[in-house]
Formats: sequence, C-alpha cells, structure tokens
Amino acid sequence: MWPFSRRGPSGFSWNSTAEEVTHGVDGSGLTAIVTGASSGIGSETARVLALRGVHVIMAVRNLSTGSSVKESILKEIPSAKVDVLELDLTSMASVRKFASDFGSLNLPLNILINNAGVMATPFLLSHDGIELQFATNHVGHFLLTHLLLDNMKNTARKSNTEGRIVNVSSEGHRFAYREGIRFDKINDEPGYNSLWAYGQSKLANILHANELTRRFKEEGVEITANSLHPGSIITNLLRYHSFIDVISRTVGRLVLKNVQQGAATTCYVAMHPQVKGVSGKYFDSSNIATPSSKAQDMDLAKKLWEFSMNLIG
Repeated sequence: MWPFSRRGPSGFSWNSTAEEVTHGVDGSGLTAIVTGASSGIGSETARVLALRGVHVIMAVRNLSTGSSVKESILKEIPSAKVDVLELDLTSMASVRKFASDFGSLNLPLNILINNAGVMATPFLLSHDGIELQFATNHVGHFLLTHLLLDNMKNTARKSNTEGRIVNVSSEGHRFAYREGIRFDKINDEPGYNSLWAYGQSKLANILHANELTRRFKEEGVEITANSLHPGSIITNLLRYHSFIDVISRTVGRLVLKNVQQGAATTCYVAMHPQVKGVSGKYFDSSNIATPSSKAQDMDLAKKLWEFSMNLIG
C-alpha cells in the first residue's frame, strides 16, 4: 500500500492517524464542540482532542450512546474534560436548545467541528420539512454555527487565541446535482437522487466555510473556517446501500481508511499550528487540496448563505 504513505507538504499522508497529526500539540485551555461525537470519526476526534487536553463537548443525538463513549474516553484518559449534550441536527428547535444548554455552561468556545452527517438516505423530510440530507448535513450545522458565533468571536478577542471552525465535507461534493445547489427544488421528491443530494449537502459544507471566511476577513475577526474530506472510511454511513456497505466492509478494507486515519484531517485542521491563519481552504489527508469549481464559486456561496438564513428564520 505504498502510494498511501507518500507524505504531502504538511509532512502527513493518507495513512496518518489523528494521534500522529496532533503529536506534541497542547490543547490545554481550549474548548471544542464536536457534533456526531458518539460514533465513527466523531468519537475518535473527541477522544484525540481530549487526549491533547482540550475540553470536549460531545454533541450527540443519543445521550446514552454518547455517555458510553465519554466513559470509555475517561477510562483511557482519567484527566480528560468531556461533557455530553443532546443535539438533533434534523430539528432546529433541538439545535437552539443545544446552543442554550451550552451557553448555560458559561464556557468559552475555541473550536467548532461540524462533523455529524447522514449519507444517501431515501427521500425523507426533517422535523422542519426540509430534505433530510440537506437539513442534517448543512442547515443544522449552519444554524448551530450561527448561534455560537458570538461566543467564538468573544473568546477569540478575549483570549487572543484564534478560533477555528471545521466543516467535515466529502469528495462526494463533486457529485452534486448539475446546478450545484437546487435552491428551488430542495424538497423535489420526483427529482431526488440520494447520492446527488448527498453531494449537494457536502458542497454546501465547503461553500459555508468559504463564505464564513469572507465575512470574518471583512470583520477582522480572528476565526478561521475550513472544510475537508476525511477520506473514504469504514463507518455506518452506507447503511442505506446494503450492497455497497457489504463491499466496503470486505474488499474495501484494503483501500478504505479506519477511523483513526479518518479523523486525522479533522484533528489536523482543528489543532495543528501549520493551519494557523489558514482559512477558506479544503483539506484532504491533512494537506490542502483543490475542490470542484462550484465549491470555489463565491457567488454561489453568498446565495447559499442568504438561502440558509431564510431557512433558519
């Protein structure tokens, strides 16, 4: 598997792990929120951040599962600071409650990792009547970020420490609908394609980070926003496509990342000193990569921002 070990400019490669890319990085005094932290790369991201001294807030749908992951982290790292709060990204009411619950903790916020997601689901609507993949992967995270921005701005200003927003996207963003974002057809069931809809939501993750970057630069705010492809990973995201899921868990083990490798780019972008001051970039295997042309369309990013603001009211 030698092609996967070739290191990029960062010094890391496809098979680098989250622990490797954060080796020697001290996160003491930092607070991070990780969505979808109860399984897959989310739980590994939470574990490694806690290992590096970060106070981790696990934002999870299932409190019982989240608490079990917290217990396993504390068993391995007794000194870890970990809290679990409920968050259902398919419900704007839940997102608002999470932001309120986090606010009641009176904690600063340095790092926001928008990691949770669903992939290639059948056509379904969220609690708010929005196509499920777009609602979960983009709208929920857009609202969450919007509600937490004042805290992040205040934290960055008072601590003189750069804030970081990390959107976990996917190479799947290259396979969105032809127009990129179907603003007028988000809930169009007859024209729905589960994989293209997934690509649309992942394209939205990149555009969101890029528009945040533009706004932060205009405001002179010391917060960065980046997006990334974690790699093709053996997780439960493919559960709606049983044949592909079986293939990924058998033959796929030879070419797919494990969760330790899959969480690496997220942890690198969230913590590594090399990424200080870097914003509006797309990362793959802990190195800067080039996304699709639509992902670099700033007019599309602005239009998505306005569309999303209208959706969240």
